[in-house]
Amino acid sequence: MNTVPLPLNKAAMRKYEDLEVPCEAVLATYVWVDGTGINLRSKDRTFDFVPKINKDLPIWYFDGSNTAQAATDNSDTFIFPQVIYQDPFRRGSHIMVLADTYQHNYQPTPSNYRKDCTLMCEKGEVEEPWFGFNQEFFLTTPDGRPLGWPPGGFPAPPGPYYCAIGANKIVARDLMEAFYRCCLYAGVHINGINPGTTPSQWNFQVGPSPGITAADDLWMARYILSRLAEEYGTVATFEPQPVPDWPGNGTFAYFSSKDMREEDGILVIERAIDKLSRRHGVHINEYDAHNGADNARRLTGKNGMPNIRDFTAGVANRCCSVRIPRQVSEDKHGYLEDRRPAANADPYRIISILLKTCIFDE
Repeated sequence: MNTVPLPLNKAAMRKYEDLEVPCEAVLATYVWVDGTGINLRSKDRTFDFVPKINKDLPIWYFDGSNTAQAATDNSDTFIFPQVIYQDPFRRGSHIMVLADTYQHNYQPTPSNYRKDCTLMCEKGEVEEPWFGFNQEFFLTTPDGRPLGWPPGGFPAPPGPYYCAIGANKIVARDLMEAFYRCCLYAGVHINGINPGTTPSQWNFQVGPSPGITAADDLWMARYILSRLAEEYGTVATFEPQPVPDWPGNGTFAYFSSKDMREEDGILVIERAIDKLSRRHGVHINEYDAHNGADNARRLTGKNGMPNIRDFTAGVANRCCSVRIPRQVSEDKHGYLEDRRPAANADPYRIISILLKTCIFDE
């Protein structure tokens, strides 16, 4: 059930943002993934010191019975601080803290894939794996209508909107400019943004970064985007197929190992693609929050997407499961792009399964 936005006077509310916070107070927003594996939650806490690393911060807890992560009769769920980001909303010394979640017995909750991903990255450290992500999403009204679409109807077919300019093609550029700057301020390794294939769709890219960093940055970028969208009275949706028969949303994954980036690394890339082809079904199960069910609506073989049943690969072909970029093919080294993950995919799961398949031959 959707909530109805209150008609707040935001101009009046802004004057309270100028209230001075005592100089010794540092406000920390703990951010974590809830039991859906899609949605983010947060809560705030005041400290009287400036944390430098995550170990400076205490383990905290929350009511996991309200986040689908614990039973009501044993609801305290722990959040372990992992990565500190600067807070672009409060600025100053205030911070945002990406955390992962643990049950009462200190075992990871079922939706905590960061723990296993960390172990996989440590295990494969000698291979120097790098990852990046291209995140697609729609901006919608609170009741789910894509921004910029005519009420009760559809815009002109895809084509004029991708990387376009003009108020007749693009919506919410001011929001996305704010998002770009907020990510850079926070310390997220954001590589770029661009309008997508419908008036309401945008993309942003994080990485490439070594190990788990790009996954951490992607989750924090999703949080920043959702917070800003809230300010603008809109919603950023990572639903893989918001509108039937229109382009959907993916989280395209870029992956390379040390050998792929060296001379004749194209041979290593081709071997990795062969391994991916033999584990297609396993990867599909990891590539959205509902073990393939969401991607089945997106990967139909239409709208420039591959079919979920078939594994395909090609050079510069965005209709394939895995793409080798044109420049990589010409340079004979670089990276591959896995186009199968859905927009709501957990990047920790993506990294883990890519390492298991391409590096550890599982």
